Amino acid sequence: MIQLHHYPSTAAMVPHILLEDIGVPYERVFVDRMANAHKAADYLRLNPNGLLPVLVDGDLVLYETAAIALHLCDTQPQAKLVPALGTNDRAQFYKWLMWLTNTLQAALIVYFYPDRWVDAGNAEGAAEVKRHAHEKVVGLLGQLEEQLASHAGPWFLGEQYTALDAYVFTLCRWTRNFPSGKARELPRLGPYLQRMLERPAVQRVLANEQLQPPFV
Repeated sequence: MIQLHHYPSTAAMVPHILLEDIGVPYERVFVDRMANAHKAADYLRLNPNGLLPVLVDGDLVLYETAAIALHLCDTQPQAKLVPALGTNDRAQFYKWLMWLTNTLQAALIVYFYPDRWVDAGNAEGAAEVKRHAHEKVVGLLGQLEEQLASHAGPWFLGEQYTALDAYVFTLCRWTRNFPSGKARELPRLGPYLQRMLERPAVQRVLANEQLQPPFV
């Protein structure tokens, strides 16, 4: 059985949503970040970077959220979570998946952990880094807004729901407590996030992770 090593409201929410979308049996393995379980020796044998999530599928141990998403798309083709091979939509899927993990998620990590980018004790420097990261993220959310404005479909790429939607939802959710520039405040992202919230798979994930409002 597939195992998803996760902690609530982290990037592990992406494969968590996808597994609920797919509907195959899987096991959630709680990794207590608050107790530094993701830095324990047993977990580091799964992911030497000490990050979440990790997916175990038989003999395969896989980390990196985008890689896990692609693996689930490839091994569960009946779920149709990715456009057909060789199409322009498939190329756009790849582009946006890499952008989400390498650009938007990376900027969000800087926002939430600015102290990692300055010398220890440099509170003023950390505050400056956080301010710039916030500005960066707000600008990047504008690109998501433009993508939604480029078509009339309900989902991120258009008419077809894909694994990108789980990723966009998860990262936009991380902005829910921003002082300004929240994803839900944008005219197209806001309704889109509400559509995501209405999906049964997303509702199950929120319940599984015991999350409380605001959800986005």
